[in-house]
Amino acid sequence: MINITKESEENVHIIKVEGDVDAASSIYLDKAIGDALTRGQKKILIDCTELEYISSAGLGVFMSYIQDFENSDSQFVLFGLSERVAGVFEILGLDQLLTIVKTREEALMRVSDEV
Repeated sequence: MINITKESEENVHIIKVEGDVDAASSIYLDKAIGDALTRGQKKILIDCTELEYISSAGLGVFMSYIQDFENSDSQFVLFGLSERVAGVFEILGLDQLLTIVKTREEALMRVSDEV
């Protein structure tokens, strides 16, 4: 089960992911990120504080957008990953391709620093 909510704080778009991202639910994550890029959002944060599990399909969603983030000059930061979820990103080397920080505050500072 997945729950995705979206909010905006100043000019930052925040997507909160709760529950499990697997093959069946990864389409909702894909749509949320795709919609943000389509609307021209330049600062996108993914709140993973309530993300309990991510499958290879969920990781594939992030991988599929890496080039889009670069091409659109968007800043994209994930934060709040549990140790277990962060470990999956590290095993696949995604922590080297994506910006991952511990807290919401760090994520907000990261996108404001890169203006």
